[in-house]
Amino acid sequence: MAIKVENLSYSYEQPTGEKIEALKDVSFSIAAGDFVGIMGHTGCGKTTLIQLLAGLRLPAGGRISVDGEDINAKGYDRSSLRQKMGVVFQYPEYQLFATTVEKDVAFGLKYSGLSRQEVIARVQWALETMGFDFEKIRDQSPLALSGGEKRRVAIAGVIARKPEILIFDEPIAGLDPYGRENFMRFAAGMNQAGTTIIMASHNMEALAGYTRNLLVLEEGRLIDSGPTREVFLRLEQRKNGVFGRTKAQKIAALLAAGNLALSPAVVTYDDLLSALKRELAGGGGG
Repeated sequence: MAIKVENLSYSYEQPTGEKIEALKDVSFSIAAGDFVGIMGHTGCGKTTLIQLLAGLRLPAGGRISVDGEDINAKGYDRSSLRQKMGVVFQYPEYQLFATTVEKDVAFGLKYSGLSRQEVIARVQWALETMGFDFEKIRDQSPLALSGGEKRRVAIAGVIARKPEILIFDEPIAGLDPYGRENFMRFAAGMNQAGTTIIMASHNMEALAGYTRNLLVLEEGRLIDSGPTREVFLRLEQRKNGVFGRTKAQKIAALLAAGNLALSPAVVTYDDLLSALKRELAGGGGG
């Protein structure tokens, strides 16, 4: 399911009356089955862009097309968009409300037309995909779970609908390293199964290690886009590397300052490890 964004703009008015341009003339395309990251400082427009893609806000200008259809056109069936697209906003665990985990995950399937048995099977699949034992978790109160478990239950409620596009807004914020890695592996697995993944995050290591393409926003403008590795290598040269540098790139720069020049293509920790191995083996780096 392809997405095309053309000259997208959005502005809002503050209580003082000041007009703020959250997005300014943003254009890009996302192919069906892609894994796309959205990166930028706080306030750059990431969440606004996600809300617009999900049809939760109307743009001030521009067009968003899903499979060639303008989602904001008069007569467009928004219910079809909700069936195709699942959105997980930051800290989704705050949205849990049902008396049991099973009921919470099943809520989004209420008007799906599925039989009772089909709903149970879908809920079981979603919870097991998120790493739960269905029989052990189904009757527990979601509010009694740990923070990480609540988040996984909330995400299960979204993927139970099996949307073709999954959008995540800062999904790994507040998670420990183990939780972050588990989530990213889950997202990669969903992507490999054919789901288009769009993920906004401040975590450059996660974006560098898992996404295939990257959108970079700065003060509402799209300042770079393309294959993730290429974007990070370009960003390293921007503003003397202050913006968009992964930890691996920073380590490589420190080593270079100490006269251990590695390959200029270092972006991820795996890249760094490979470059160090080549250097130690006498193969040179750059």
